[in-house]
Amino acid sequence: MDDVRLISKSEMSHIFSDSGVLVIFFLAGLLYPVLYGLIYRNDSVENMPVAVVDGSCSAESRDFLRAVDATRELSVSYSCTDMAEAEMLMRQRKVNGIVMIPQDFADRLAAKEQTAVSIYADMSSFLYYKNLTMGVNMVMLDRMHKIQASRFSAAGFSARQTEQLVQPVKYEANVPYNRNFSYSLFFLSAVLLIIIQQTMFYGISMLTGTMREENRSFSVLPDGLQGHGISRTVLGRGAAYWLLYIGIGIYVAVIVPRMIGMPHNCPFGEIFILLLFYVTACVGFSFTFSTFIRHRETVIVIFLMMSPICLFLTGFSWPQSSFPVFWRLFSYIFPSTFAVRAFINMNTAGASLAMCSDEFLALAVQTAVYYALSCLAAYLENRRTAVSRG
Repeated sequence: MDDVRLISKSEMSHIFSDSGVLVIFFLAGLLYPVLYGLIYRNDSVENMPVAVVDGSCSAESRDFLRAVDATRELSVSYSCTDMAEAEMLMRQRKVNGIVMIPQDFADRLAAKEQTAVSIYADMSSFLYYKNLTMGVNMVMLDRMHKIQASRFSAAGFSARQTEQLVQPVKYEANVPYNRNFSYSLFFLSAVLLIIIQQTMFYGISMLTGTMREENRSFSVLPDGLQGHGISRTVLGRGAAYWLLYIGIGIYVAVIVPRMIGMPHNCPFGEIFILLLFYVTACVGFSFTFSTFIRHRETVIVIFLMMSPICLFLTGFSWPQSSFPVFWRLFSYIFPSTFAVRAFINMNTAGASLAMCSDEFLALAVQTAVYYALSCLAAYLENRRTAVSRG
């Protein structure tokens, strides 16, 4: 234990003597979560102004547009005579979308034929597109059910029969953990945990690359050690990063969500247990893969390439069951894959530790595997250093 403390103290001195590593650990690790929260603070749009072009000018089209105006997502701000006028309003940023009803809208409905409603979204923001498609689609489904009901009634069906034909299975849409369709809740829950893994890996890799550029080795032991065994190197170095990132992890996973108004449906103690598993796995992961870094600037290239991949492999935006086999297996490399899933379930949905047992088991397995690989990497590095010196 004396050796572990000495190695940990030596690693701390390396960390605090490298300004680039300090920027990644403290500036990026502490600033990025708040920055993302501020960027996505206005995470939902209500009563988005749209222009409508009613080519039909019929009772049916006016009823459709009144329903569009009544939605939470959209507000009919301008009624235009043609598309050119509506496009001008969009270019002037007075509206963020256009709803266009064709001339034969009412005629095709009367003839029991399929008709269409066209929408054009301002793609400068994904939220504009989301609001326009959601608002118009909900109105379209509601109008479709009413048209079906009126046709069945006209054909002589009773009210009970009409209800059974139009909606044979009753359903109720309920989004219990994200009622406002908040983009920040959807996105930031994944990003916050990713930041812990990525900043740790890039900081450790930058330090490793710097040592190799200076013909030094990350596995060289300081003078004054008393015992034997390569595991002292891993445990001592790991303790330095573990202590730093337990503090950063509490800030990122507990304090930041409260600062930016995210839900926190899990006690602090359970989030802390998740951080114990996650930070430990991240230390082993970073030690293992940082051994492949030969130059300091390589980290920037890896950062640009791997951050989006790690984010989407968590499954926050695409169901894990739909992943191709290769990407599902590839996702098991990263601790963030399991930690993000556990964090979303616990902090957003209020799941207990037992409900996330599979994710905790996966993090424990990763910790054991990466600890063994880190010890092997340190051993091989010592061998390589000894040979080069000999």
